[in-house]
Amino acid sequence: MIIDRPDNRIFRVVLRTALMVLAMSTAASAADPQPVNYDEHIKPIFRQYCFKCHGEDPQKADINLTSFTTILKGGSAGKIAVAGRASASLLFEAITNEDENARMPPKSPPLPAEKIELIRVWIQEGLLESSGSKSLASVRDLGFKPSATATIKADGPPPMPEKLPTVQVPVTKRPLPILAMAASPVAPLLAVSGQEHIKLIDLTNQQQVGVLPFLEGEPHVLRFSRDGRVLMAAGGRPVQSGKVVLYDVRSGQRLTAIGDEIDEVLAADLSPDQKLIALGGSGKVVKVYSTEDGSLKYKIAKHTDWITVVAFSPDGKQLATADRAGGMHLWEPKNGAILLTLAEHKSAIRTLDWRSDSRTLASGGEDGLLIWWDASDGWPAISKNGPHTPARPQGVYGKLPSGVLSASFGPTGQLLSAGRDRIVRLWDTNGNQISTFPIPESLPTQTAVSYDGATLIAGDAAGKIHFLRSPKP
Repeated sequence: MIIDRPDNRIFRVVLRTALMVLAMSTAASAADPQPVNYDEHIKPIFRQYCFKCHGEDPQKADINLTSFTTILKGGSAGKIAVAGRASASLLFEAITNEDENARMPPKSPPLPAEKIELIRVWIQEGLLESSGSKSLASVRDLGFKPSATATIKADGPPPMPEKLPTVQVPVTKRPLPILAMAASPVAPLLAVSGQEHIKLIDLTNQQQVGVLPFLEGEPHVLRFSRDGRVLMAAGGRPVQSGKVVLYDVRSGQRLTAIGDEIDEVLAADLSPDQKLIALGGSGKVVKVYSTEDGSLKYKIAKHTDWITVVAFSPDGKQLATADRAGGMHLWEPKNGAILLTLAEHKSAIRTLDWRSDSRTLASGGEDGLLIWWDASDGWPAISKNGPHTPARPQGVYGKLPSGVLSASFGPTGQLLSAGRDRIVRLWDTNGNQISTFPIPESLPTQTAVSYDGATLIAGDAAGKIHFLRSPKP
């Protein structure tokens, strides 16, 4: 039995006050956490798991993890940590290797997930030595800067279809998934793939205003020219044939057909000056043709798997190519000379899109990565790991498919992405999520942003087009 004496009441008041102070202190600490640094967070992990092999003595592979200075020095194979890029750091690769014979520490279970994450964050944030240290990662300015050549506006009204010929659309048992979609950069016009045809939709009223025939088969790629006057369609029939066709947007006239592939074309783009077409597919080779005479200008044979995406930069100075194995490169468009290799993705790259100022390239793939690349040096300036990972259903175990299937920049640098979580996400120029748009009824396969940025569009695997309202700034 506790007697309610004055000193007990005083004790309770003091206890309540102490708990309030502790709660406020904890809240303040959570609101302003210490940055992950070597002295406070990483060295204790290394001491527990790594000093036995990488301490003062011994030092396997000449790697000493006992001090910040020796970590920066690296080992016999060179640097072990690259500030700002965990995926390119030997240290991070060693502790996350799926091969237990190659993973560190040897003959031991993997490090706890929360400790691996601390090491990853430490590297990504720039290898801080202490809480007062400065990041060693290079400061990058990827702010959006509108370019005069981002869009080339035609004289007069924007190019829109005018009295296109009637096209007989094939009847199918079920709608074809939206395999390709593109928004005009200068007009309220959307092109959408269909079986042996292309639908043209007026974005002001979301009504179909015409159809273009694509008798070559299924269109896998649709791209408008920078001035909006020409529409490029690429595709074909599996294991039979593939071509790239150019159309006049106003009249629907076929301007030219490029290539004569023995399989469907899976990737293609039209250069900003409309003089070159790059295409690729299951042949693992990128081919670049002249639009003026249809001649083959050169081939790129560096890829080791199917070509999945190709994209010219809006300023025409770079050609990006990607494949089904995660290979990705930047090339000189005039002659195919390699400029940079962008090594980050580990499986099929599904989407590439250039920001209109040509400073940033976005990529997304089946490994779940969504990356904003600095095009000047090929550095992954912003990297999202698993932004489209679906929620885990009850009773389901193992790794969930988290692929990024499509990503499209808007006119002000915002990025619209879609993936296997059946959610369309809008990101600002710093990689911060602005809005989400669930598409629960089907898998979103394609994205597009209207020329004025007001309308966001997603196409899904059931053949449906979703028009989403862009949030007001």
